[in-house]
Amino acid sequence: MSTKWLEWAKRIQAISQSGLTFSKDMYDIERYEELRMISAEIMEEHTGVEMQKIKDLFMNETGYQTPKVDVRGVVFKDNKILMVKENMDNRWSLPGGFCDIGLSPSENIIKEIKEESGYVVVPTKLLALFDKNKHPHPPQPYHYYKVFIQCEIVGGIPATGIETSGIQFFSENNIPDLSEDRVIESQIKTLFEFSRAPDKETLFD
Repeated sequence: MSTKWLEWAKRIQAISQSGLTFSKDMYDIERYEELRMISAEIMEEHTGVEMQKIKDLFMNETGYQTPKVDVRGVVFKDNKILMVKENMDNRWSLPGGFCDIGLSPSENIIKEIKEESGYVVVPTKLLALFDKNKHPHPPQPYHYYKVFIQCEIVGGIPATGIETSGIQFFSENNIPDLSEDRVIESQIKTLFEFSRAPDKETLFD
């Protein structure tokens, strides 16, 4: 779960961004800009990350702030699950990433799986929609919703992409070192329940 200071920083950031979006009063705008700077200072104090990087992260968006959407593909084969090795941390995850503007969740996961693993898939079922804050991921500066979509392979051949260096199917009892910003072991084990019970209802939160 996210630490309390991070929750406060994210809430202050969201309030300040909304205020800057809708406020017309110059004094209110100054106050919201100050709130946004306070949120960045909280992050700097607790993480040791340079202020400029935090500003780039926190202050590069406009408009009303909403959770970001991360879509992950769930592909089973011979009682194993498809995973890709992330170049960023040399650990394993389900193929996927942020949803791109203009693409539906299904279209996004088809694209992500092809780019990261080489496989061509057809989405078949929404398995879970999780709020990242309700699962024990490492602390993150943004609020994410994670969408897990089951897919079936219909073509393609294994091939790594720009962001991946490995492709492999893993059994439930042989889960590799995970890229926990992206997926955690408890989620993988929950997803395996769908391979044993295809009629299991979609999970949320």
